[in-house]
Amino acid sequence: MPDSAPAVSGPLRIAAVPAAHPYVQNLVDAGSGGTIHGVTLLTDPQPVGAAAGQWWPPVMLDPRWIARNADSFDVLHLHFGTESFSLGHLAEVVDALRSADRPLVFTVHDLTNPQLVDQAAHLAQLELLVNAADEVITLTEGAADQVRARWAREATVIAHPRLAALPAPAPTHAASLAGSGAPVQDAVGPSGAPVQDAALTIGVHLRDLRPNIDALGAIDTLLTAVGTLRESGFDLAVRVDLNDRVRDEAVRRELRTRLEGVGFVRLLEHPRFSDDELSAALLATDVSVMPYAHGTHSGWLELCWDLGVAVAAPDVGFYSEQHPVRGEVATYERGSADSLARTLLELLEPFTLAGAGARAARRAQLRLERAAFRIEQQRGIHAAHLAVYRRALAGVRV
Repeated sequence: MPDSAPAVSGPLRIAAVPAAHPYVQNLVDAGSGGTIHGVTLLTDPQPVGAAAGQWWPPVMLDPRWIARNADSFDVLHLHFGTESFSLGHLAEVVDALRSADRPLVFTVHDLTNPQLVDQAAHLAQLELLVNAADEVITLTEGAADQVRARWAREATVIAHPRLAALPAPAPTHAASLAGSGAPVQDAVGPSGAPVQDAALTIGVHLRDLRPNIDALGAIDTLLTAVGTLRESGFDLAVRVDLNDRVRDEAVRRELRTRLEGVGFVRLLEHPRFSDDELSAALLATDVSVMPYAHGTHSGWLELCWDLGVAVAAPDVGFYSEQHPVRGEVATYERGSADSLARTLLELLEPFTLAGAGARAARRAQLRLERAAFRIEQQRGIHAAHLAVYRRALAGVRV
């Protein structure tokens, strides 16, 4: 930053893009009016014509907005939303920040964009933003290594914040979508009767079939892995969630065909879950399998961790570094049913000798323990961000 960057007294005013995203909201203490450790978040301006609460495309990522509003913020911190803009537009945003003497902090959440198949545009944006940023943040050491190798920048590693509310909700293992208010369509077994819950449930949520979800490949791998374990005597069922509005109707039809008549599978098609409905759905499973073909970090994984639900993650990105303690997150070789079966065995081991009530009690205790950990962790996350913002304002580039 130029030497003319103003000294700041009072709380630092952060133009976070987007401020309304759950990740960003949990960087501040919700009980403190949006201010903690001397940081205040600006509210997202609403895009013209957008529904209430919609932050995208982010209004603050605009050179004209920056020029008009430079006196209202001290640092612009970019997280998400760049796919809404061209590379040239983002270059103009960088130039506008420099003209206004306002530093740019950029968190590298995604080295590959889960919303895209062709990564060329995303990689070009990373090239621009990582090089232009006054400070770079990422979530894991593995991602920081990639940033260093690609762009010779040192990224500050700051852990992902909590996503579940504190205290986390605590429905029992028997909680069902019928109690969550979300309409569902159950798959049926060969006799036409609804599939019954087994002692242990493996869940996979295919969401809206966004580009990084390998729906058919993940389902084939999961069904084979669970089938093998069932043949070995494990009482397992599979729960497959799918949004009612998807990006690929042909894949939806193929999924219905493949799952029809599989007695240990329940297919639930429903509107996009609210936060509470999603938590209830996850708590109705013992392990959540992530069906991703590519990715870097995962908020889904963090929510599961907060709720005490074990996670089987594919060996892509740096999911395993988010929570490396054995038994919390385990990785499997993408496309390998044998690997997934071994991963499920590892994750299910603490539950195999416990009844449903004991498992629910154990998960409730995990939620309490993890909530306490998150409260302490949040202090470090807040302090680390404040230090980054202060370095950016001081013009100390690393």
